[in-house]
Amino acid sequence: MTRPIEIAPSVLPADFARLGDGIAALAAAGTDRIQWDIMDGQFVPNITVGPDTVASCRSYTSLPFEAHLMIYRPETLAKEFIAAGCTRLIVHAEACTHLHRTLGVIRELGATAGVALNPATPISAVEHVLDLVDLILVMTVNPGFGGQQYIATMEPKIRQMAALLEATGRRDDIDLEIDGGVSSKTIAGAAAAGANVFVAGSALFKHAAGLRAATSELRSIAEAHR
Repeated sequence: MTRPIEIAPSVLPADFARLGDGIAALAAAGTDRIQWDIMDGQFVPNITVGPDTVASCRSYTSLPFEAHLMIYRPETLAKEFIAAGCTRLIVHAEACTHLHRTLGVIRELGATAGVALNPATPISAVEHVLDLVDLILVMTVNPGFGGQQYIATMEPKIRQMAALLEATGRRDDIDLEIDGGVSSKTIAGAAAAGANVFVAGSALFKHAAGLRAATSELRSIAEAHR
């Protein structure tokens, strides 16, 4: 596989009173992209931020923004999040009545598209839309809250997703991302299973040695076990 290892921090654990500064600090720590967890209180039992907040932070870094849209009918807000500076939108297969159409809308608006799968959702849910995405996100927690425990039983699912990408000739074109409970204790298993992008929140912000040390540690472990 030629896809690089990437550390994509979630801003969810950041100090929202100083969100721009927090994003600048993540960029300075050597992370690869910024992920926004967008929650609507309906698809998941939590509410976070909207496109205006994302837009207000765009000037603090040149790193790519991706929005993880944990919301129903994500196509209705796709234009706003792209205008806010997100170059990739990740939607949940479970939240889209017509997933193929939703992914097409995102691409027509000029962004790239990804699909997230909850722990109970099989990989077959995305088998027929791989031509429309550049990322598949296998959730390693149930979405809605930060700081949850990593579900190690998702590693066979990650491996199956990697095998599907290989079988369809898309292994080098599509990132395989995981989100939930990523830490220095869990990232090795996910990397060995085939993931190359790791969304980390608490493991970065709560690291005793700071953001840069945490980022370097996660990257080193992932690269050693891929």
